[in-house]
Amino acid sequence: MEEIIRYVGTNYPTIFKLTIEHLYLVSISVGVAILTGVPIGVLITKDKKLADAILYIASVIITIPSVAMFGLMIPLLSMVNRGIGFWPAAIAIFLYSQLPIIRNTYTAINNIDPALREAAKGMGMSDWQRLAKVEIPLAVPVIMAGVRMAVVMNIAVATIAVYIGAGGLGTIINEGITGTNSTKLIVGAVAVSLLAIIADYLFLFIQKMLTPKGLSGEMS
Repeated sequence: MEEIIRYVGTNYPTIFKLTIEHLYLVSISVGVAILTGVPIGVLITKDKKLADAILYIASVIITIPSVAMFGLMIPLLSMVNRGIGFWPAAIAIFLYSQLPIIRNTYTAINNIDPALREAAKGMGMSDWQRLAKVEIPLAVPVIMAGVRMAVVMNIAVATIAVYIGAGGLGTIINEGITGTNSTKLIVGAVAVSLLAIIADYLFLFIQKMLTPKGLSGEMS
């Protein structure tokens, strides 16, 4: 325990720098995934066959081992001189984020009470108004649950990105493994775990802030 405290005290600037790298990689990747996944999830509610196809593809992607996914990115992005570093890692994490976000959005919109849609139509709302003012607000808790899942999952996945030069907290874990240094290994693993826990609670707070008051009362 003393060695761990001593290591953190001596190397906290490096740990902080690697934490920022880790957060940057995950936040950019998942952020773009939200901007694409939510609209896709809404769009496929109109077509069951399209929904089945999209969800199947996303399910296949998420089953690809992360090391293999990063490996696939290298030759593809080498064609544009981006074979290692941030970009292959970011694209891989973006792809891994699609399933929970698309699936939760699709499920949330599909499960909205049809009576509410009819009431919105009766008030003269257009499809877009109904989506923006009724369906999306009601779907927020389930959509945010998917986002939380994507964030927490990919904070762990991003540790593998060190093997393609993307940095992050995986650097400490890798140094611990290659140097048989249990102190570094423990510090890296604990740092990743704490980051995932903090991110989960942060997005839970955002979820509660975005959830309509009536729904938040039912959820509590």
